[in-house]
Amino acid sequence: MWLVIGDKLGDNAQVEIVADALGWPVERKVLRFLPQYQTGKPPFKPSLYHIDRAASAPLEPPWPDLVLTVGRRPSMAAMWIKQQAGGRTRVAIVGRPRRMLRDFDLVLATPQYRLPDRGNVLRLDLPLMRIDPAKIEAGVAVWRERLALMARPLTAVLVGGPTKPFVFDGAVARAFLVAMGETTRGEGSLFITTSRRTPADVVAALEAGLPAGSRLFRWSADAPDNPYQGLLGLADRFVVTGDSVSMLVEVARTGKPLAIFPLPVARGLWSNMKKKLAETFQPPLGGGAAGALSRFGDFLYDAGLIGYSREFEAVHRALIDRGFAVPLGRPFAPAHGQAPDDLPQVAARVRALFTGE
Repeated sequence: MWLVIGDKLGDNAQVEIVADALGWPVERKVLRFLPQYQTGKPPFKPSLYHIDRAASAPLEPPWPDLVLTVGRRPSMAAMWIKQQAGGRTRVAIVGRPRRMLRDFDLVLATPQYRLPDRGNVLRLDLPLMRIDPAKIEAGVAVWRERLALMARPLTAVLVGGPTKPFVFDGAVARAFLVAMGETTRGEGSLFITTSRRTPADVVAALEAGLPAGSRLFRWSADAPDNPYQGLLGLADRFVVTGDSVSMLVEVARTGKPLAIFPLPVARGLWSNMKKKLAETFQPPLGGGAAGALSRFGDFLYDAGLIGYSREFEAVHRALIDRGFAVPLGRPFAPAHGQAPDDLPQVAARVRALFTGE
């Protein structure tokens, strides 16, 4: 088994979780991408044209029996491997294939992706994120004394960044602070931590509006002692921006109170057209009967003219409807236990690729 992964830690974590559940011999193939494709999106095809071969793990025979992958860039390499192996390598992907849905042996579809019902699609209630007790314990050891003097309840605020079609700028950050005040009611203190996707104007707005007695941690690649794991163990409650599905699910699995701040959607002709195409040609979120034009939608998808849409609101609804979170602006509520885990079902479906059961 090969794990074909890139530089997105949240994505990689889901693949690692599946590998751990399988317990099979594994090699990790970490890929680095050419500068123009590190943020730019390469057209999807089974290929290595977008990869920095010198900086990446080698992809060469003997080919594996199974590839686990996630994301556009790594999955292009995964399908290239399947081609080189004459189709003998099976490929399982977490999330949404950009193209070639029928050619993946197994698609582990997390709820934010609007995918059609297919025999190779397994729908998940929530993304495959888990908290690591050992990492949390290590984080607690580092941060316990540093947080000891902060007023309780301590609210950890985990901030992501803009991702299409969502907007996150200084104005949104100021609205975010207002909604936080409505949820926390001014009780205790805030520990706000940013991420690599947080824009500078958002950081500046959060810093300017930081309540007395609270703290702001500015993410940087070389910052020592990132507080995230420590906060999972030490914070009393959490606020998370809705763009970060991985953080939302990890916090929900701590069993602590959680409030979600959904980012506003950019208004524009193209984004509205894409949403309308998704509603017209693609099945409803969570499966169910496909629309009358869904076959035409499949044709457009196969031709690379449209992609199956991503709607973070589906994850928000799943967490809120089941009592694991509240929308930001409403009072915190005790979580109804810990969020469910689809991992046993996932492991069984991957094994079935080889047993036929």
